Amino acid sequence: MPTEAFQYNISRRLKIAHVAPVATTIPAAKSGSVEMVSALLTEELVRRGHEVTLFATGRTVTSAQLFATFPNGYWENADMWPWEHYELAHLATACERADQFDVIQYQAAYYPMSLSFTRLIKTPMAHTLHHQPQPEQRDLWLCYPEANLVAISNYQRGALEGMNCAAVIPHGIDLHNFRFSDSPDDYLVYLGRFTEGKGPLHAIEVAKRAGMRLLMAAPDSGYYYDVIEPLVDGNQIVYLGELDHKEKVELLCGARAMIYPIQVGEPFGLVLIEAMACGAPVAALAKGAAPEIVMDGVGGYVSETLDEMVEKLPDVMSLPRDAVRRHAEAHYSVEAMTDRYEALYYRLVAQRESRNGNGVKLAV
Repeated sequence: MPTEAFQYNISRRLKIAHVAPVATTIPAAKSGSVEMVSALLTEELVRRGHEVTLFATGRTVTSAQLFATFPNGYWENADMWPWEHYELAHLATACERADQFDVIQYQAAYYPMSLSFTRLIKTPMAHTLHHQPQPEQRDLWLCYPEANLVAISNYQRGALEGMNCAAVIPHGIDLHNFRFSDSPDDYLVYLGRFTEGKGPLHAIEVAKRAGMRLLMAAPDSGYYYDVIEPLVDGNQIVYLGELDHKEKVELLCGARAMIYPIQVGEPFGLVLIEAMACGAPVAALAKGAAPEIVMDGVGGYVSETLDEMVEKLPDVMSLPRDAVRRHAEAHYSVEAMTDRYEALYYRLVAQRESRNGNGVKLAV
């Protein structure tokens, strides 16, 4: 519990620098959860009247003021290597202009290189983490214990012992862009990357044991061709490729359930809230942030083992789809996400002004 609070004026419009990854456009043309969250947060902050400068690639389309260090991202241009140098140069352009902003928001797609600027600029920074840190990474980050880290789940926050976790802010989505369906087809869906840790092989096993079709949508990869493709028969196990937003929504609306047999704990799962927004309940393994996102018996069911997942699948598919949608609406809207970021920004600004003798410190 904090020992002090700061008075701040929530009617004050803020000047915000939002530093998104420079890998591709904001949002990405197809998949890209960090890019999508960055775009949604930017647009909602602008809608609320804040003066937002988005640091992103030159091809980005935004209602904020756009500052582009590079015309394209390194996903499109293989000559932009090493990618870390481009991310650092991109971040530095915002920090060089720090005195023009009330707060700087950095989206750490891979790791928070922004921590190194903590003591170099006076403008408060918020560093949102998008991957689960390893202990050795956290030990390095402890060089900056005062940095304002934003965790995207309580699971992720648990890995930040000794650091200043300024807020836990789950991702949000634009629910208006996810059509609800109460009349699904008769198939299961796997939506995610083809890697061993995501569990696509286990999703196939669940579908076969349940005697149901499984539609799989993700970009191909070496793992797909080596491990998954031999099991795709085009009938029970179907590969759809990488889908655009409209195709993804249609897929989720028709799914009886999403299978999420993740093998390695992750700090969030954007596909979970996308599925629930369409009314599709989730069958997930109880790893990472999945239990706190799905909430057992609300947005789906979580299981400790694959056997338990197969056993619970009928219960998952029998959940009221309208209740699943309401769960997404209550917790994972872009408005709820932005409320939390906005409150954090006001608090960081007030703390700085209090330290400078310009604010009023209030006892709790």
